[in-house]
Amino acid sequence: MIQIHTLVGLTLSLFFTEWFGLYPGGIIVPVYLSLYVEQPLRIVGTLMISLATLALYRLLNRAVILYGRRRFIMLILIGSILNFSWTFFSGALFSEALLLQGIGWVIPGLMANAYERQGIGKTFLAMAIVTLSTFFSIRIITLLFFS
Repeated sequence: MIQIHTLVGLTLSLFFTEWFGLYPGGIIVPVYLSLYVEQPLRIVGTLMISLATLALYRLLNRAVILYGRRRFIMLILIGSILNFSWTFFSGALFSEALLLQGIGWVIPGLMANAYERQGIGKTFLAMAIVTLSTFFSIRIITLLFFS
């Protein structure tokens, strides 16, 4: 079933990007987010980590010239480090914080890369549309073919 979910999500991401010219945070990001629609705090945690990734990148960019592949790799690296740090240290502080942990290691960095390329508002909108489209498409497919 996860293969169908991934195929549907990637297809919707691709079509959305081609039709509207907006990147939904990364082609794979809506697939992962749609897996967690029923756990909204995980999505909130991922959004917080991705915004923190963007903020740290912009601070770092004042001292170091980052563009192209370097920018992309740095955003992925910062996102991964923040996600790991939050997951590792937040559980020790208070157990409810684990509900806000990020999704995946690469997802926050991919989201931050899209924020940097096209802006936060456009990326949020595109991400929400494709994520919810994927979630409901999978629900319909499940009802029609697997119940």
